[in-house]
Amino acid sequence: MRLAFFGTPDFAVPTLRALVEAGHEVACVYTQPPRKAGRGYTEQPTPVQAEAERHGIAVETPERLDDEAVQQRFAELNPDAAVVVAYGLIFPAAMLEAPRLGCLNVHASLLPRWRGAAPIQRAILAGDDETGVTVMKMDSGLDTGPIVMQERVAIAADTNAGELHDSLAEVGARLMPKALTALDAGEVTPQPQDDTWALTAPKLTKADRKLDWRRPAIELERLIRALAPKPGATTTLPDGETLKVLRAEVAPGPPSGTPVGKVLDETTFLVSCGLGSLRLIRVQRSGKSPMDTAAFLRGYALEHGARLQ
Repeated sequence: MRLAFFGTPDFAVPTLRALVEAGHEVACVYTQPPRKAGRGYTEQPTPVQAEAERHGIAVETPERLDDEAVQQRFAELNPDAAVVVAYGLIFPAAMLEAPRLGCLNVHASLLPRWRGAAPIQRAILAGDDETGVTVMKMDSGLDTGPIVMQERVAIAADTNAGELHDSLAEVGARLMPKALTALDAGEVTPQPQDDTWALTAPKLTKADRKLDWRRPAIELERLIRALAPKPGATTTLPDGETLKVLRAEVAPGPPSGTPVGKVLDETTFLVSCGLGSLRLIRVQRSGKSPMDTAAFLRGYALEHGARLQ
């Protein structure tokens, strides 16, 4: 098939690569414009742009899609379908309707559960034991289009967002070529979503990253996994230093009346919570590499009974 591909971050790269390897003609790749980053604060192409250039595919980086010239160039591509993976811009009706098979999106959840920008993080936060990938035909709503195909993925008790991200990216890469073939052959009919089961997945804010020791340990452990390895959940050490917590485990609770955030064991970094306690296993100091708790405690004098904020 002749395709247009829309995507920006690492999550989209495996799908683009799979489409090329499957022999589809990717006529053009659309991605976000390069942004300044790194030590030299120089413009960096998106991961999708870098992958497209490796395959010699033309790249467009429009700031917006509601520009008539952008829409006209897209229509002139005459694609059979547009494949969209974590692109980052809203599609106008003219572009949704232009391809013969429509615009197909890879979404990292089992829609209608977790519509929105942070489905991976929200699934872990909610304690879901499974998630998956949905290929849907896009409409004007936010992840509301009819479902073409889905595949389920288990969430293990210790899975973090980075690990789940990579697993789902590979599932999406495997699922999209199958969905395109089935849709083109008339072997599948997109099914409407049941809105009564819908849940939204808004982005987590900087305030959401802060560990609130008044909460149950099980919720804090999920938050840590939902934010690992980046950007990381945070707490404040007794001297005011911010510490990222990248891995932890729930432990039995302290005696009733124990202040929350209290260090119960300075040798294993056990901290009291609103319900239960949390043992910090892997952490990261500002400007340093991630390290196991044992290495951290060798370089930081943590006193018994100290309080984290």
